Amino acid sequence: MSTSTQPTPPATQTPRINEVKIYSHSSLFYWWPVWAVGFILGLLTWFQGNILAVVPSGTKVQKEVVKVEDDRAERTVLVLPKGAEFEDKDLHLRTTTHRPYGVFFATVLLLVIVITNVPLRGMWSVLIIMLIILLSIIFGLAGWWDHILAAITLLDIRINAGGYFFLATALLIIWLVTFLLFDRQIYIIFQPGSFKVCLEVGAGEKQYDTIGMTIEKERSDLFRHWILGLGSGDMVVRTSGAERHEFRLNNVLFIGRKLQLVEEMQRVRQGRPV
Repeated sequence: MSTSTQPTPPATQTPRINEVKIYSHSSLFYWWPVWAVGFILGLLTWFQGNILAVVPSGTKVQKEVVKVEDDRAERTVLVLPKGAEFEDKDLHLRTTTHRPYGVFFATVLLLVIVITNVPLRGMWSVLIIMLIILLSIIFGLAGWWDHILAAITLLDIRINAGGYFFLATALLIIWLVTFLLFDRQIYIIFQPGSFKVCLEVGAGEKQYDTIGMTIEKERSDLFRHWILGLGSGDMVVRTSGAERHEFRLNNVLFIGRKLQLVEEMQRVRQGRPV
């Protein structure tokens, strides 16, 4: 009596990656702190409940004995110039007594403008950080920080709650339309053995072979890619052959993971272990 042994089925393998689509985003993606801070400061200003009164020029503040709801006492009142009028409907602007709110919003806006328009890659990022630390130490030793902080406290930037909400909402709508619609028209699709490119909104796709293809991740901008971009980066794809092409995709989100997937897909195609 003989017995036969059935072959053991191979272990289940991870399915191959058939496509990796990488999008290029505009610099507007890095503006998310502006609308986020705008909404936060708008809510804080709204719930504080203070009202902004816009009074005519020449209005004076003085104390008078007035009667309010059967209570006669000395109150601080606004005395308008002769002939000027003020109506209750003018008391509708929600504002805050905290002057740093407006200063902080303006600072965030200016920093985002600088970071998104002045690239500081590699050593430049390190040099700027070292320069900031060095200047901070020098100002501290020279006793200049007291004068600088005193000057900053004189800043009084007031934005009412409606101003914060309008700016934040308008910027958020523009950000979403750009991020979800226009940015998705600029991409590279990697497939086993080939890749497709579309680098202009409304343009058609062009297909290239991956033989001899090189992919380069450019040096990261610490402030733009890591602080604002949460791990984004710029990518350059070069083809080989008689007609060489170079394709640049800026501001690719999670670029490290995307490049890892492309490399894994190419290894599978070439029969190398993953």
